[in-house]
Amino acid sequence: MIQAVSSWFDLRFTLRQATRLSALLLALALGACAGGPRLQPPSHFGTSTNLSCVPYARDVSGIQLSGDAYEWWGEAEGVYPRAHAPRLGAVLVMKPHGAMDVGHLAVVTAIESPREVLVTQANWLPGRIEHNQPVVDVSRGNNWSLVRVWYEPAHALGITRYPAYGFILPN
Repeated sequence: MIQAVSSWFDLRFTLRQATRLSALLLALALGACAGGPRLQPPSHFGTSTNLSCVPYARDVSGIQLSGDAYEWWGEAEGVYPRAHAPRLGAVLVMKPHGAMDVGHLAVVTAIESPREVLVTQANWLPGRIEHNQPVVDVSRGNNWSLVRVWYEPAHALGITRYPAYGFILPN
């Protein structure tokens, strides 16, 4: 009888250890898949930077405005021409939307069609400068008030539709 209880205890202890080991191995495997928290996308997604979109857009476009990205639209009034159609070198000003609470700026580097441009931008992917990324006008009025932006990790346009003010044109 003592041997049977001892065997049962050993089996129960072994099962408990096996369960814990399985849980630990599963957690390690899932952690390896997720890769842990990533502060920056991999290096093949653009160039590393510490700049936000504002100083980067200022440097690339020559448009000398300040404030958060969404404030540029109002700051440009009477100082720089504004438009609802893209031009080379113009700055696309995006409104705050969701987690993008200060808006976003992107500089037009090419016009592919009346409804698609290529932009260079900083910090669309955190800590990265991306060159010649597609942005598509998806507004009903064809006035660039709603856009979709290329998302390089998916190698496709993102599914989110971002509201935009329009374009600030360099002098």
